[in-house]
Amino acid sequence: MKDFLERLLRGRYVGLLEGEVLRLRAENRALMNSLLGTAGFPPVEFPEAPKPQPLPRLRRRSWHQLQAWRAAASTRDAALPQEAANSSGSPVLQR
Repeated sequence: MKDFLERLLRGRYVGLLEGEVLRLRAENRALMNSLLGTAGFPPVEFPEAPKPQPLPRLRRRSWHQLQAWRAAASTRDAALPQEAANSSGSPVLQR
């Protein structure tokens, strides 16, 4: 699955789509400035579009890191209903 997604994102089709997006943005800027010029306003300077950044490589976790993370999440999730019952339920006597 990972290889398929990498091939898809590096494929020609995605590159063609990105090129089409850049062309349409440039065309929209030109049309907007043309309309503004017709209305008597000065042209607008648009900031340059951000350049695509490469995605950082995902860090693989070891099995004991995943197990500790899941254990912490389950204890946190188990504590939530008890806290909600204490805060919205019947009053608890405190000494």
